[in-house]
Amino acid sequence: MRLHIPFLELGRLHESLRPELEAKFTEILRVGVFSSGHEVESFAREVSRFLGVKYAIPCSNGTDALEMALKVVGVKPGDEVIVPALSWISTAEAVVNIGAVPQFAEVDRNGLLDLNRLDKGLSERTKAIIPVHLYGKMVDMAALTTFARSMDLRVVEDAAQAFGAFQSGIPAGGWGDVGCFSFYPTKNLGALGEAGLLVTSDSISAENLSLFLNHGQPKRDEHEISGRNAKIDTLQAAFLRIKLKHFESMQERRKKLAAIYLERLGGLSEISLPMGMLQADHNAHLFTIQCVNRDQLKAYMEERGIGTAIHYPEILPHLKPFLEGRAFPVASTIARSTLSLPLNPSLREEEVHRVCDALVAYFQRG
Repeated sequence: MRLHIPFLELGRLHESLRPELEAKFTEILRVGVFSSGHEVESFAREVSRFLGVKYAIPCSNGTDALEMALKVVGVKPGDEVIVPALSWISTAEAVVNIGAVPQFAEVDRNGLLDLNRLDKGLSERTKAIIPVHLYGKMVDMAALTTFARSMDLRVVEDAAQAFGAFQSGIPAGGWGDVGCFSFYPTKNLGALGEAGLLVTSDSISAENLSLFLNHGQPKRDEHEISGRNAKIDTLQAAFLRIKLKHFESMQERRKKLAAIYLERLGGLSEISLPMGMLQADHNAHLFTIQCVNRDQLKAYMEERGIGTAIHYPEILPHLKPFLEGRAFPVASTIARSTLSLPLNPSLREEEVHRVCDALVAYFQRG
């Protein structure tokens, strides 16, 4: 059946921005600069200022950002990198793609790296840690970076889902050696295609990242290192500049809708609600609930025209590319019990109430 309340409808999400986006597209066609140029440089400055970071380097996508960051911080083939057992595949994929080895670690009840167990995954080959700010909630970065420094480990933040979250005034992505963002269309700040971002406070890392993503060129036909082509598309940078101007108002909208969910669903003992969604260190990317019989609930909601999603149905170490036999009970429990409810700025309040009504009705069935 056609969903009356889709999980996310990107056309509807961009409707209010259509005039600005169309005007920008027309301008790009007229100017005729489709790679690098003013739009990319301006976006880099504006996003750096918004986040309060020293260097912001736009790039092709979040996965490329992770791979480049790992290389720039010195991770080499054969090195081990600590990766949470629960994340999107890119987190571990980036490690494997540069010839390193993901060392999977258990998560806490929020799906974030369990900092109390980090030392159990260390070996003499461990070079770096990738904390993932899952669903938009930040890892305790003060504690993690203190631990990493004590062990001489590099920190590459996977902030793909956490743009706009801040902890103690420092943004997601701004705590580690390098922070990595995705601007995939479904993200809080989403492009109209593929795009990503790298941030760092280290000038040498910034220079190397800028070189690496452009075939190692400081300028045309001069190649200082062997790099790759991972530049952001000019059109996507232009679109992101527009969306960045509206980001804070859209975040306010997300938080308002999240607050309705929290109030309406707070009395349901059968589900666990996300923690800290209204705090600064959570950007309300996903509203996830945990419950038993998750798949049955998902089917029930779909029958009533309500779209939901699963992030993620299987943990990384149990996927075919990384298959290992160790158990990760907390991560596995979250993977099989988590359901994401619709949450985006184009959602109407009455639609959130309808989602809540359906959930309440489901759990009050005799």
